[in-house]
Amino acid sequence: MTNDQAAPAAVKILIAGGFGVGKTTMVGAVSEVTPLRTEEYLTKASVGVDSLDGVGSKETTTVALDFGRITVSPELVVYLFGTPGQERFWFMWNDLVQGVLGGVVIADTRRLDSSFASIDFFESRQIPFVVAINCFDGVNTRSTNEIRAALDLDPQVPMLLGDVRARTFSRDVLLALVDHLMAPALV
Repeated sequence: MTNDQAAPAAVKILIAGGFGVGKTTMVGAVSEVTPLRTEEYLTKASVGVDSLDGVGSKETTTVALDFGRITVSPELVVYLFGTPGQERFWFMWNDLVQGVLGGVVIADTRRLDSSFASIDFFESRQIPFVVAINCFDGVNTRSTNEIRAALDLDPQVPMLLGDVRARTFSRDVLLALVDHLMAPALV
C-alpha cells in the first residue's frame, strides 16, 4: 500500500435484539461477503433455559456473533456485528459495543418484550439506534403507534416495519440509522 492508498475508514454498527428476531438474517441480507456466523443447533440442554415460544421451528442459535461487511466506497467500509440474543450470552455485548457508531434493534411484534433489553442497552450507553420491526411473512397485527408505545420508544428514534430477509428493507434500516446519526449535525 502506498501513501496515496490510505486504508478506508471503518464504521461499526451493532445489530441487536432478542432470541430469534432476525439478527443473523439481516446481517446476511446486506453483507457483501459471506457472513461469519456462529450458529449452533439447539439441544435439550437449552430446555428450560431458552424460551422457544413464538420462534416457530427455530433449530439454531447464535452463540457468539455474526459479522458482515459493506463497502460503501474505497474510502468507507461498514462492519456489521450481530449480537447473540440469548440472555446467557449478553456479557459479550459489552465487548461487541466497543467502537460502535450506532445500532439497530430488531423486534418481533409477537414477542416485543424480548426487545426491551436491547433498547435499554443502547439507551443506557447513549448510543443512537433505530428499531426494525421484523414482520415475519408480512404479518403485523399492531399499528406503529401501538408498537412505539409498547416499546416505550422515544419519538425521535426511527422505527421501520418490514422483512429483514429483504435486502432492500435491511438496507433501508441502515440508511435510516445513518440519517439518524447525522440528524444532530444538521441542527
